[in-house]
Amino acid sequence: MTSGATTLRPAAQDEAETLATVHWQAFSPGWSAPELAALLEGPGTFALLAQDAGPTGMILCRAVAGEAEILTLAVIPPARRCGVAKALSLAAAGLARQAGAEEMFLEVAVDNLAALHLYEGIGFRRAGLRRGYYDREDGVRVDAAVMRLDLNSVAL
Repeated sequence: MTSGATTLRPAAQDEAETLATVHWQAFSPGWSAPELAALLEGPGTFALLAQDAGPTGMILCRAVAGEAEILTLAVIPPARRCGVAKALSLAAAGLARQAGAEEMFLEVAVDNLAALHLYEGIGFRRAGLRRGYYDREDGVRVDAAVMRLDLNSVAL
């Protein structure tokens, strides 16, 4: 899969260190390689890696029993606002649909306006709210919007 100069490809469990490196560049704290490797062992779990000259983004999803979930999506700061997150999200939604999922869910911080705009632009709609879901480094807890995408109503 290619998105402009960025190439998307499946990431294997033995690439957990690469996935963790991308995640740590995008989030503080990021998820560790052992955490990501353990998640990749789960049923229906898959990851995609975006690469340009090097890794620029990653997405980790699970598709089981007709439902899919984006567990995490990370794009390194220099690659943000270049379409990497959108390409990863659409590719993951397509793979989830191929795996038999009819809908996809995710949680996103309500103060992450760029991510909310991205997901709404793809077709995700707010389906609920998780109060105090995210812990921030400064001790503040932030709500998460639960979002849902009907995979049968989106062109992927």
